[in-house]
Amino acid sequence: MSTTEQGDPTHHLDAELIYEGQGPNAELEALGIRNVLEANGVNVFGSEVSPIPSLPVELRVPKDQVERAKAVLAEAEASGPEAAEAGELLGEDTLNDATPSGS
Repeated sequence: MSTTEQGDPTHHLDAELIYEGQGPNAELEALGIRNVLEANGVNVFGSEVSPIPSLPVELRVPKDQVERAKAVLAEAEASGPEAAEAGELLGEDTLNDATPSGS
């Protein structure tokens, strides 16, 4: 009998691997993926990034958010770098609008 069949109260905390990378670009890729997911309300858990690029970087999301995470990442990938740049510019405009005048 599995623990979920026995009424495991922590079943909702189970997480699934959504990204695993290794090498010099893994940290940057993981950071980008984490930012996209968190900006869309998906909880992300990950291993701490090591200064040693030979160690893997992993990101996990709660099992009940896996489908949402995959959809968000697919949408971000389909939108391409142009959408990312537009979003960054929009964020900069928002920051400029929030800056008090006369400074």
